[in-house]
Amino acid sequence: MDISIIQSFIIYVLPVYIVAFVLYTIRALKGPTISDQVLAIDAMSYDLAAFLVVLSIFFKEPILIGTAIVLALWIYALDIYIAKYLEKKEVGE
Repeated sequence: MDISIIQSFIIYVLPVYIVAFVLYTIRALKGPTISDQVLAIDAMSYDLAAFLVVLSIFFKEPILIGTAIVLALWIYALDIYIAKYLEKKEVGE
């Protein structure tokens, strides 16, 4: 019974993630500003981390949760790095 709930959740959530990835990709490629492109890539990456957690529950593999945490931390570090670059136009100080 527990697996059927998880499977039905994935069946309903997967199309939402696919549509979100397509919209994020369009925004990342055609964004009017660099900030829009960064935000689209950021949102896509966080959605990927959340989807890794859902897949770890489905496959009963806890290593995917650790992978999602590491991915989220890299995304956060990238956000700080890009924000500093956009603010000062210098990186590395």
